[in-house]
Amino acid sequence: MAKRNQKDVLARLADAGEEALSRFVSSPGMDRVTGVVTNLKDQVDALTSKVRGMDALEKRIDELERKVERLSKSSGSSSKKTATARKTSSSRKTASRKKT
Repeated sequence: MAKRNQKDVLARLADAGEEALSRFVSSPGMDRVTGVVTNLKDQVDALTSKVRGMDALEKRIDELERKVERLSKSSGSSSKKTATARKTSSSRKTASRKKT
């Protein structure tokens, strides 16, 4: 008997829910609400695709930063050699000027 009453309560609750939904959907401002929700969905989809694209950009930035770091390290050692070479050549020039 308790199961039968429980089924009746659940059936009435389901019917009431269906009736409330049908009244809600047929209300006058519902078309505006659905338009806003649809527009929001489109904007969220566009934002999601942009965020996915940012992952690829971050990877590229990381790779470029590593390349710049490697290049700056290698150019740092070559610039020291050039600076040393320049110092010697400038000292030679001053030495040759002093002789004349």
